[in-house]
This record gives sequence, C-alpha cells and structure tokens, in this order.
Amino acid sequence: MSAIIVAFITGVLGPVLIMVVKYFIDKKSKKKDMIADACEVSNAVVLKLDEIKEEYSADRVWIAQFHNGGHFYPTGKSIAKFSVFYETVEAGASSIQSNLQNIPVNLFSKSINYLLKDEMIRIADFKDETLATYGLKYFAEDNGTKSQYLFSIRSLDGKFIGFMSVDYTKKKTKLTDQDIVDLEIVAGTLGGVLMNHLTR
Repeated sequence: MSAIIVAFITGVLGPVLIMVVKYFIDKKSKKKDMIADACEVSNAVVLKLDEIKEEYSADRVWIAQFHNGGHFYPTGKSIAKFSVFYETVEAGASSIQSNLQNIPVNLFSKSINYLLKDEMIRIADFKDETLATYGLKYFAEDNGTKSQYLFSIRSLDGKFIGFMSVDYTKKKTKLTDQDIVDLEIVAGTLGGVLMNHLTR
C-alpha cells in the first residue's frame, strides 16, 4: 500500500507540483519592473510635452496629478493634494515643478473646480482685467506667466485625475480654437497613458 502511495506522489503529484511552482515563478518574472515601467511612462509623457512645447511655441508645459497627501486630524480623512509630476521648460523660462509639490487642492479650488466642470481654462493675457483668471493671477505673476492654457486630464471612465498646463512667459499668446481642440485631444490621450501606468 505504501509503495502505491509513494509511486502516486512521485509519479503524479511531483510533476504537478513542479508545474505549479514553475507557473508562479514564470508569472512573477513576467511582472514589469516598477522602476523600468515608471521610466518608460515618464519618457513617453515628457516626449509628448516636448512636442507640445515645440508645436505651440510654448515656454513651459507641465502636468499635475492629484494624490492623497496625508490625513486630517482627528478624523483620518484623506487630504486631496496635487503635485507637478512632469514638466518641460524652454531655455530662459523658469521651472515651477519644485514649487508645486504636495499642494492642497483647496489652495487652487477656484481653478480646479472650473476644470472639473468645464474641461479647460483659457487665459490669453493675465494683464487683461476683463478676463477671468480663476484665482491664478498672483501665481502667474510669481512665475512670470503671461498666458496660460489649462486642460483637465481624465481617466477613461471620466474621473478627473489631473491637469496639463501650456504656459507662455516671454510674450502673451492667444491660441486658436483649433489649437484648443487639438490640445484637449492630447490631454485625453495623456489621461489614458497615465491611468494605464497607475493601474498596472
């Protein structure tokens, strides 16, 4: 009887066990390396931002994403924040990436709320008093922005996950309606790329 059990274990269960172990080892080795994946996505996004900067003669193009920035005391409720994760800057223009890290959403609630509802903000000239600036005027003055165009970035299911900004610092610039439509399409594409990366 024991010889039959030994034969069964070695002849049937042994190969099955080896196949199961091999399956899990292969599955684990096929997982993408987190750092390599982040670098791949980052390179693709920054390359696209460089293309936008060149095509629309912009001085600075950047993407901010929303994230959990800690918790309120004593409730433990998450604090909604955003940070600039991607940026490309023309020579002579200032970078804003280091200044916009872990920013509570409520500090820019007027502009973020507008993007949430209306998809984009168009400010051709910050000095034009007749134009709405959505609470961005003082920030624009601090970083030398003369014109700014912001586009909401959404996941495929419509969740507002961040925004893209196309900035002009050397001269005020008025983008055409077609430019705006084209940039909205680009923002939509970037939303898909970013969500694909976040859900891998």
